[in-house]
Amino acid sequence: MLVKVYGSAIHGISARCITVEVNIDKGVGYYLVGLPDNAIKESSHRISAALKNVGYKLPGKKITINMAPADLRKEGSAYDLTIAIGILAANNSIKAENLDKYIIMGELSLDGGLQPLKGILPIALQAAEEGFKGIILPKQNAQEAAITNKLDVYGITNIKEVIDFFDLGKPLPKTEFDVQKEFEQKTDNFSSDFSEVKGQEMAKRALEIAAAGGHNIILIGPPGSGKTMLAKRLPGILPPLNLKEALETTKIHSVAGKIENDTSLITVRPFRNPHHTISDVALVGGGSYPQPGEISLAHNGVLFLDEMPEFKRSVLEVMRQPLEDREVNISRAKFTVNYPASFMLVASMNPSPSGYFPDDPNNTSSTFEMQRYMNKISGPLLDRIDIHIEVDKVDFEQLSDKKKGETSSEIRQRVIKARKLQSNRFTELNINYNAQMGAKEIEQFCELNDASLKLLKTAMEKLNLSARAYDRILKVARTIADLENSHNLSTAHISEAIQYRSLDREFWNV
Repeated sequence: MLVKVYGSAIHGISARCITVEVNIDKGVGYYLVGLPDNAIKESSHRISAALKNVGYKLPGKKITINMAPADLRKEGSAYDLTIAIGILAANNSIKAENLDKYIIMGELSLDGGLQPLKGILPIALQAAEEGFKGIILPKQNAQEAAITNKLDVYGITNIKEVIDFFDLGKPLPKTEFDVQKEFEQKTDNFSSDFSEVKGQEMAKRALEIAAAGGHNIILIGPPGSGKTMLAKRLPGILPPLNLKEALETTKIHSVAGKIENDTSLITVRPFRNPHHTISDVALVGGGSYPQPGEISLAHNGVLFLDEMPEFKRSVLEVMRQPLEDREVNISRAKFTVNYPASFMLVASMNPSPSGYFPDDPNNTSSTFEMQRYMNKISGPLLDRIDIHIEVDKVDFEQLSDKKKGETSSEIRQRVIKARKLQSNRFTELNINYNAQMGAKEIEQFCELNDASLKLLKTAMEKLNLSARAYDRILKVARTIADLENSHNLSTAHISEAIQYRSLDREFWNV
């Protein structure tokens, strides 16, 4: 007897329906075809033990299993439950009337229990899109799948529950999820606040501008000046995720297996802080079957590179294309995978190998050492960072001051207002905020008066800025104007934006 059961395969952050065809005929043998990997080929042993431990067994006949489409590589152990139910139905051990209405996925333990899976959200979204009635999967993944609200989601702990559901009509507990309630409870869940930062008003201002326009930023200062402390508080002033962003972010983390059990929707912007020993593949993604890297896990959030010059130059250089295109294309011989990578880059660095600014009396680094240190970060990469801000040491009076500064919530309200202006401005364009503007949008929305043009020309000539730096200044100036609810760019906006190109100054060209 031939039976068809349905599963799903992950490709990038999307899913594709897999038809598992099980045919049982006269003879002996177990044949699994359709480009399965070793984990799937080993499934016969898990399935045999699991069925035996719940009172069933593999039939002693010729079992042929085809995973269609046959030209698509299938990976992982998530098809154990799919194949097991197909075998039972093909052997007439259970009824098969409703099998075509459900996506069935799960890794079997030898006792018939279910292990959690990766990539469940894209699978559930695809199942809803293709018109399936429901999805049957491990209980640990049920909340994540229920985000769709368009499927009957059944979270199970043992294969016996699925057998009784199809054969005896025994109902399974349905998982419900209230997306709006989840957003209301968790969108402001931050453990740290800008009010805890003493002094550093210029750095706070720069981070507010970066948050308002989605700009990349680098913090330059000696050890202990508060660079990491400031960076870790940035997510608290970014606008909250909308539902579309939350779903997209959750899909990436789901595919990477970074969502905790019994967790559903990611409601706060990611903050990724990789160690400086990270490889280029771990940063941008890859592997024999490509997985998302840190820059994709930071999608719609922040990627923080602490002590940027300590990262290998090859690792830093692979970010250049994603910073421009806001996506990563990973190519292999037979396929290409695309992962979103629209993140804010926040980096920090010491001013010199000794840790001090070049004009500081405590600086012991030679000119050659300074130059070699600065050359660890290439000019093209620095050009892609909109804001360079110097973070000085905080003096004792500021540290001991009991007065609290502005809270993250107060700064966030200004950022949200500026983002709304940008959203209205770019309504008919595929742009969300100022940092995403191209040359055409810069020309349209960043018009300068004569005084501003003269100021910018002087800065370009004196600092020997590149064309990309010119664009960055205009983008940052546009954001500064938006924070002041100003339609036109003034010399004050241009002047402040120029101040955020610290590493372009003669001061650093030692």
